[in-house]
Amino acid sequence: MDMHTSLSGLRRQGNLRRALALLPAFALAGCPVRAPVPAAAATAPQPAPHLGRPYTLDSGQSLLVVLVYRAGALASAGHNHVIASHAVEGTVYVADDPLKSSFEVRIPVAGFTIDEEPLRAAQHSGEFPPGVPDSARQGTREHMLGPDQLDAVHSPLILLRAVRLAPVAGDAQSVSAQVQVTVRDSAHLIEVPVHYGYEGARLVLHGEAALTQTQLGLTPYSAMLGALQVQDELRVKFNLVAVPAR
Repeated sequence: MDMHTSLSGLRRQGNLRRALALLPAFALAGCPVRAPVPAAAATAPQPAPHLGRPYTLDSGQSLLVVLVYRAGALASAGHNHVIASHAVEGTVYVADDPLKSSFEVRIPVAGFTIDEEPLRAAQHSGEFPPGVPDSARQGTREHMLGPDQLDAVHSPLILLRAVRLAPVAGDAQSVSAQVQVTVRDSAHLIEVPVHYGYEGARLVLHGEAALTQTQLGLTPYSAMLGALQVQDELRVKFNLVAVPAR
């Protein structure tokens, strides 16, 4: 039995009452009730203006990985999962003042993959052993993209937009990015460290951050009186490559 400890194990809070995938994105299973964006979102910080030279993300060279962990007394019955996107799209705008740069990134939810063997091996951790059954991976994917979770048909994209960039002490090539993440019409703010540099004409951005599902307005999946759970914490890794826009 696989608990499908993946993006599809998360649930929205409040009257959504559903489990969703994260970023996650990011979820597992729940009750389908759609709701409008909370009124408070209207007064939330707005995305930064797009200033400077545009760079287009190269999906073929970019990768986003989300690590999702099992929990509960029956955790051993399931798997930790590696959720990935090789289809990250969008634009980075590089201003003369790096702190005035911005970005808008789109993640097609239908492009998420589940437990690619090379990516599990790349974690170099016993928490991600090889050999997740095809049935478990397929079941996780179906739950994740279904109407009760990410609802890929009606909400095909996760959107990330820069709100504010702040310097990182002692590291001139890094910024702390405040990011507006929109999942199923609900926007939330997170903080992500971003390291940047150039490889010839290419702009490379990479980073790693621990986020929680509750930061995204989601409730971790729990079943069987808590014996089967998904941990609140997710670990997100990204390596994005962008080229000067034509």
